[in-house]
Amino acid sequence: MVFTPKNMKLTGLILALTGTMLMCSCVGRHTTDRHDGSEAQDIDSVSMIAPKYAQGFNVKYLDDIVLLDINDPENREAEQFHFALTGKDFSGEIPEGYSRLNIPVESAICMTSLQLSNFLKLGIPEKVVGITSTRHLHNEQMNRQLKEGKTHKIGIEGNFDNEVIMALNPDVIFISPFKRGGYDAIRNVDIPMIPHLGYKELTPLGQAEWIKVIGLLTGNSAKANVEFRAIENRYNNLKAMVDTVSSRPTVFSGEMRGGNWYAVGGKSFLAQLFRDAGGDYFLNDNKESGGVTLDYETVYTNAANADYWRIVNSFDGEFNYNVLKDQDNRYTDFDAWKNHGVIYCNMKEVPFYEKMPVEPEVVLADFIHVLHPDILPNHKPSYYHLLK
Repeated sequence: MVFTPKNMKLTGLILALTGTMLMCSCVGRHTTDRHDGSEAQDIDSVSMIAPKYAQGFNVKYLDDIVLLDINDPENREAEQFHFALTGKDFSGEIPEGYSRLNIPVESAICMTSLQLSNFLKLGIPEKVVGITSTRHLHNEQMNRQLKEGKTHKIGIEGNFDNEVIMALNPDVIFISPFKRGGYDAIRNVDIPMIPHLGYKELTPLGQAEWIKVIGLLTGNSAKANVEFRAIENRYNNLKAMVDTVSSRPTVFSGEMRGGNWYAVGGKSFLAQLFRDAGGDYFLNDNKESGGVTLDYETVYTNAANADYWRIVNSFDGEFNYNVLKDQDNRYTDFDAWKNHGVIYCNMKEVPFYEKMPVEPEVVLADFIHVLHPDILPNHKPSYYHLLK
């Protein structure tokens, strides 16, 4: 970066954001191509944030403030959110339509495990002072912080404990504004609420790239860039290994619950994971990007002859094919059940929600190992394995 009198204030802000003095590195400026074909800003390759795959946020650097724009990746017409990130001593003008937020953020409440995964990946769990559910929480430090009272449970969506939230008085609360989370009930606590929309991204790398937003807000931009670059490189290298496979197995997903089959749409990041692993998703033509509710007949029509069946649940004991049969005898009509093609993850045994969002390359390797075992014969599964 070329330093001039005009951008000295911005330089100070960037250093505050990154928390890193780049004394020994010769850092050039370059233009990054976004995954959608557009061109990102001319950025400092180490310390400044620019999305490449994520469609839900954008960052613009001015002389002495940083503008963070957040939008729904699935729906550009939905409500947008605009934040002007400043140092605590900033006394200038905030652009119209933007809410000021002092950075770096030192304490935060996370409403979802996806948000928490960003903090864990960056090695800053101590900044998380409040969380909602701890049902599938595996992280030792977070559990220790809960036990020691350094992190508190704030209730569940729709029934938050405002007194606990106000007592914690965090710098920010990360929310999922397009979910039914009962956020109106906590708007009067007068704590900035920052949307985290990684869960709405349409690609695995887009979801993982939200680590950059947390890095930007907490003063860990350089580390977030390094972590994401490693994720991206490994993911794309793995993807390239199956780009030319001659056979692409079909995968379906979900289970019957309460008379309905719950799966994800054909435009979801999970469907993209299957495609990147050298497979085809059974709802490839579906245009939904989130969860979909289907009847049994629709699933059977589309997946009866599918090669593999992906299941994620929380099960006590040994989950096997007989368990599936006992749950619903119709499961035995699927080829994936008959031929032992179930790809399984037990959330009781692995830190699925708190790590998977920032480890898409690990999930991809798990899927490739199942779909194309000759390509990664020595891979040891981390999340998903072929059910014996």
